[in-house]
Amino acid sequence: MNNNRYCVIMCGGVGSRFWPYSRANMPKQFIDFFGTGRSLLQMTVDRIKGLVPDENIIMLTNAQYAGIIAEQLPQLKPEQILLEPARRNTAPCIAWAAWHIKALNPDAQIMVAPSDHLILMIDEYRECVNKAFDFIASRSAILTMGIKPNRPETGYGYIQVGDMICPDIMEVKTFTEKPNVELARVFLESGEFFWNSGMFFWSADTIIDAITTHAADIAAIFDAGKHVMGTAVEQTYINERYSSCRNVSIDFAVMEKAPNVYVECVDYGWNDLGTWGSLYDNSEHGDAGNATLGSNVMCYNASNNIIKTHGDKIVVVDGLNDYIVADVNDALLIVPKSKEQKIRLYVNEIKEKFGDKYL
Repeated sequence: MNNNRYCVIMCGGVGSRFWPYSRANMPKQFIDFFGTGRSLLQMTVDRIKGLVPDENIIMLTNAQYAGIIAEQLPQLKPEQILLEPARRNTAPCIAWAAWHIKALNPDAQIMVAPSDHLILMIDEYRECVNKAFDFIASRSAILTMGIKPNRPETGYGYIQVGDMICPDIMEVKTFTEKPNVELARVFLESGEFFWNSGMFFWSADTIIDAITTHAADIAAIFDAGKHVMGTAVEQTYINERYSSCRNVSIDFAVMEKAPNVYVECVDYGWNDLGTWGSLYDNSEHGDAGNATLGSNVMCYNASNNIIKTHGDKIVVVDGLNDYIVADVNDALLIVPKSKEQKIRLYVNEIKEKFGDKYL
């Protein structure tokens, strides 16, 4: 086991596109969607077991989720859970993790992974992770994983690849945020573009240098507190200063600006599981194409629906095709799959009308 390897798991998001199951007090990363007895977060930790030492797994989350993480991952020590006092997107949280880990181990090699992705081909995934760690160990490189696209997806960012450095690892030419469908088709047909997975690899020194160069205002906050990183007063310092960080993604703050960015082109059954539609695609379907997650669901003249139920309630669906039906104790969502992008709008309007009661 390489003791210089660390894994930072970002698990502070709310997951509003999975409302009404994903709530502010129990976001999607903590939910067992597939009935396996493991939440998406637990599945993420299971995948990296043995790739990094258990004590080198770091959770970065919102302070309100500390109890849930401790319950779902009792093997973690409190010092392995970094608690953000405010949501400030991925650049500040990755910066904190980098300065924190650098204080623990100046030679650290860091993997950053979201907590809510679905990986179907575990052995292939683990091979790709090992290859990524080996790549950054021998050079000052910022490495992301790019997923080979199989459709003109508009919900992901895209990476255009350049020259090959070694098998499956290439220079990055450009990053493009979520394109319209016409541009996504061009990307798919060109063969030069990959989906941006949001998984990153770098040494502590490399990412700290990059943040210092391209996001100096963020770097200054953590550099001023580097003497307390890894000590008992680190959290106090973060509580006082973290909210002053600007809200910005690591892609915009660093990845799109740095010259030493590379992509490992991978294909291991990845899905970011960001929507009900993606959950439908990765669930078992009955003869009529219905994916029923829960018990006591009866379908008549219904096809290609995803139906998620709670408890022992009997749910009867007749005449619905290509719908999302999500039922919990205090909320029921029924919406065409083609309009699921409106769920965030519904959530915003619910907040305006009812406050946080149903969120």
